[in-house]
Amino acid sequence: MKIEKENKLILDGTKISWHQERIREWEEGKRIAPITIDMALTRACNYGCHFCYARLQENDRFDIKKEHIDNFLEDCQEMGVKAISLVSDGESTLSPIYEHTIITGSKLGISMAVATHGYNTRYEELERILPHLTYLRVNISAGEPKRYSEIMGVKEKHFHQVIQNIKDMVEIKKKNNLKVTIGMQMVLMPEDADQVIPLAKLGKEIRPDYLVVKHTSDSEDGKLGVDYSKYAELTDTLEEAEAFSDETYQVSVKWSKINAEGKRSYKKCHGTPFQLQISGSGLVAPCGMLFNERYSRFHIGNITQTRFKDMVNSDKYWEIMNHLSSPNFDAQSMCGSLCLQHKVNEYLDGYKKGKFTLTPPTGVKPEHINFI
Repeated sequence: MKIEKENKLILDGTKISWHQERIREWEEGKRIAPITIDMALTRACNYGCHFCYARLQENDRFDIKKEHIDNFLEDCQEMGVKAISLVSDGESTLSPIYEHTIITGSKLGISMAVATHGYNTRYEELERILPHLTYLRVNISAGEPKRYSEIMGVKEKHFHQVIQNIKDMVEIKKKNNLKVTIGMQMVLMPEDADQVIPLAKLGKEIRPDYLVVKHTSDSEDGKLGVDYSKYAELTDTLEEAEAFSDETYQVSVKWSKINAEGKRSYKKCHGTPFQLQISGSGLVAPCGMLFNERYSRFHIGNITQTRFKDMVNSDKYWEIMNHLSSPNFDAQSMCGSLCLQHKVNEYLDGYKKGKFTLTPPTGVKPEHINFI
């Protein structure tokens, strides 16, 4: 069932083609600012999800304080960063500057977004932050309390609180006629496929704007033990889940990554200058897969110690970025599976290989355009 909203809400792809001026500046060798930054405000989390990639990426922890985030957001505005998503490697709702960061970034003209397990925030705070968000996505990988407890590593009562919080988000959005998109995301381990349909049904009942089902990323040495060959056996179940879509509720499966079986078609990583990641420790690295201390040679600096604009304009920053897009780097063998920048990398790889030219995109301008 194809619904009109799918043409606007891109959940399995990239929107970088709508930012061609930044691509051309990059081609010209200019020191561009990222379009989108994925970051966390803390490394802490009060959940224990068994699919969590962030627990593989421990690094030296520093506290991101109000003064640090204010400097960072001012730099982002000055440099032309268009969007910041509080996702990355920690549960940002645990940070004392969570609400301040969202509202301050929004007032500076930066598109702000959040991904969270959805447990910590209550109605009053939701009323304050939702007007300042482009989207709020709840990571929820089960549709039944018992299985939620097993998969997410918390007590069953957490499930019921999260469901109430999502209902509150939907109510606040409707009551105040807000543009924010409310979503749910299932990070699917093949062994947890029994929860796909219950979650799709639950979403239809509580009415967020969408549910997206995605693969689980694993490290280059497979520490999470994801068997990517098993996803192919789930096609019928995933198609059944998508059939729950209607005019105001979209169920989307990230088919391109699930069908890729954890493999890349490209070797060079061109995407990180456009879509940078920052750890909840304040560490600036090209991507989340390089947060761990064993990748310290790719670590650029820390926003608690150095101004972000100074890092982006530094020789070190661009030496690292240029290395990742050089023949000396092989994303197929040196990286974990299907990273955040994967779709951007596919697009830029095709462009650099001459498979297409940069032409103005046509059709309906997608939502969340600054989150590439």
